[in-house]
Amino acid sequence: MGFLWYIIIGIAAGFLAGKIMRGGGFGVIINLILGIAGGVLGGWVFGLLGIAASGIIGSLITATVGAILMLWIASLFNKRNVD
Repeated sequence: MGFLWYIIIGIAAGFLAGKIMRGGGFGVIINLILGIAGGVLGGWVFGLLGIAASGIIGSLITATVGAILMLWIASLFNKRNVD
C-alpha cells in the first residue's frame, strides 16, 4: 500500500510541477512520469540536506521540489537537442 501512495504523490507532484514550471512542462503524461521520478530525487536531495519530511503534505512538498528539479534538468537536455 505504501508503494501506491508513492505513485499517487508522485503524480500529484508532477502535475503541480508542470503548473509551477510555466513553459517547462512536456505535457501531462511526461510531467506525471517525471513527478514520480522527482519524488525519488526530492527525497534524495532532502536527505542530503538533512531535511526530513513527514506526513502526506511533507511528502508532497518533497516530491514537488524533486519534480521541479527533474523538469528543469529535462528542459536543459531538450534545449540542447533543438539547437
